[in-house]
Amino acid sequence: MRTPEVSQALRNKHVPPGVSILSPSFVKEARGAIIVDTEGREFIDFAGGIGVANVGHCHPKVVAAVKDQAEKFLHTCFHIVPYDLYIDLAARLNELAPGDGDKMTIFLNSGAEAVENAIKIARHATGRPSVIAFENGFHGRTNLTMTLTSKVKPYKLGFGPFAPEIYRMPYAYCYRCPFGLKHPGCNTACAEHLEEFFISHVAAEKTAAVIAEPIQGEGGFVTPPPEYFPKLREICDKHGIMLIIDEVQTGMGRTGKLFAIDHWGVVPDLVTTAKSLGGGLPISAVTGKAEVMSAPHVGGLGGTYGGNPIALAAAQAVLEIFTTDGLLARAEELGVKMRARFDEMQTRHEIIGEVRGKGPMLALELVRDRESKEPAAAEAKKLVNLCYQKGLVVLSCGNHGNVIRTLMPLVITDAELERGMSILEESLQELRG
Repeated sequence: MRTPEVSQALRNKHVPPGVSILSPSFVKEARGAIIVDTEGREFIDFAGGIGVANVGHCHPKVVAAVKDQAEKFLHTCFHIVPYDLYIDLAARLNELAPGDGDKMTIFLNSGAEAVENAIKIARHATGRPSVIAFENGFHGRTNLTMTLTSKVKPYKLGFGPFAPEIYRMPYAYCYRCPFGLKHPGCNTACAEHLEEFFISHVAAEKTAAVIAEPIQGEGGFVTPPPEYFPKLREICDKHGIMLIIDEVQTGMGRTGKLFAIDHWGVVPDLVTTAKSLGGGLPISAVTGKAEVMSAPHVGGLGGTYGGNPIALAAAQAVLEIFTTDGLLARAEELGVKMRARFDEMQTRHEIIGEVRGKGPMLALELVRDRESKEPAAAEAKKLVNLCYQKGLVVLSCGNHGNVIRTLMPLVITDAELERGMSILEESLQELRG
């Protein structure tokens, strides 16, 4: 077996530097919430493949479903010779997605592809060209989704020109309120600002959709207050605008609910899922109100690999795991334990400016001074490295790279969780010198 040094040298020769790598280790195998590298070192995984491993690495039910389907057929293209797997999973998602009305689902390959298609559908259904996205938002790396994404470097720098008719407004970042206000006395001005936005940036009657993550992923796990999405929904309804909720990272139990938007009691017109939907295999979906999804003409939606049979079988197993194995209840339990531990950490470590998130999708925003809220980006990077050296894989995020986020598999054991939390706090202590 190659040493990590040899693998890294080969990577440098054959893979472009634009494909970043955060860890010096190379994986040999992974099970549940544990990753083992090629040198036999074990790591507790608080990253989950950037939110892909909610049901854990190589969950036995997912592996069994993949093996079973692989012996039947790998691909025909649903457009050419269709199969029941596609229809059955669509029906399942239609039942589980927010809202009681009739819904429809299409399958694709990645989160970015799902977002692209959601925008296509919204534009076709409304006959309008414009889309409103949010500061700190992340929606993908294709031309359109890169345009929707807020952060310039590394995601957008040098890759323009960008897609037209995309507009960006402030999000509900209460810790760093763009309006200089305090919740709840602010009357959720960040949501009310949408009406002003129609005057100063893009007309409501030209706006097809507003797209938002319930909790912003790469943007720093920014979590809006309870009133935020209901107000957005009300304004969108007033002007006939589609509300698209991007659940690529927040979905599939990550926040303690199958869909994070359920925390706000809002029904979107369209919702995108990916990442943990496939349990490690590439699959994404757009689920929406039937009348909206039916708007595009025959042949207007789809793709060669969309709804690959192997990925569909894996996704069915993922939903079965949530249904029969009590994983949502486990997610809620994890969230309670982690929030209590993080709140305690905040009282002991001045560098933690805010703890935020829902369920086990939690974040620590690190600041050099709680009064000025100066982002502690270098410290966050050092913390990630310290954790890695101790056997914990964890990720930073946020526009300034000063937010530590948790995306551990929901099947993590109590002992693994405790060890991971202890490593994180030990590393925080080391930051203080």
